[in-house]
Amino acid sequence: MLQMISNQHDNHFEVSQSNSMESLVASRNDGKKHLLLAQGIWLLPVIVQELAKYHGTLSIRIVLTESACHFLAGQSAEQPTVSSLLQLPNVDAVYRDRDEWGPEPWRRGASILHIELRRWADVLVVAPLSANTLARVVNGMSDNLLTSVIRAWDTDSSIDNKRKLILVAPAMNSAMWRNPITEKQLRVLTEDWGVKVAGSDSANGESPSSGWFRVIPPISKTLACGDTGDGAMASVPTICQAIEETLGLGGTA
Repeated sequence: MLQMISNQHDNHFEVSQSNSMESLVASRNDGKKHLLLAQGIWLLPVIVQELAKYHGTLSIRIVLTESACHFLAGQSAEQPTVSSLLQLPNVDAVYRDRDEWGPEPWRRGASILHIELRRWADVLVVAPLSANTLARVVNGMSDNLLTSVIRAWDTDSSIDNKRKLILVAPAMNSAMWRNPITEKQLRVLTEDWGVKVAGSDSANGESPSSGWFRVIPPISKTLACGDTGDGAMASVPTICQAIEETLGLGGTA
């Protein structure tokens, strides 16, 4: 059971986390696989616990939007406080939007958090990918820490000299999922930016290793809002399997 921690403790935590830039930069070459995990809401602790077997070989850093933080206020064991996420196995840091520029004013030459997170990460996993974040990503918005990391992603490995993927697990109300806008935006992630299967685009001379997005499709079930239908986030085992495959963890400790 995760320990419940007071909001006062969380406020202190939020300030202290903005000072972790040095450890972030220093850990870039620590020999571990680097998972940047975003959103999460109440399943975030479950996903992290599923990956606990990779102790010593996996490092996890978490990015939370302000909306996601509303789900993490100690309401239950599956919705712990933001600060208690640091007690989870392999989690080395948690970042919120306010950590991007604070607490000291930015000076020329100083590190920028969303750039350093991109450099650090071997894979970015957004689970769940909400309708709002999907729209922001597809339209190139960079108005919070998460969308700034995605906007700054090295899509062709020409900057970081390493091909890295973004895995997204969409989740939303069934009517939102079936909305034509969602269909149009998903086509951008899957067809324009999606990872191509070997040989699928050989007629166009496109490399089978092109693309940087992988969409993990949602499933059908009774949703948190009470509606029953498609749009529920993929299962935790499915998401963790995708993480293991992408990082080459092999599914074993």
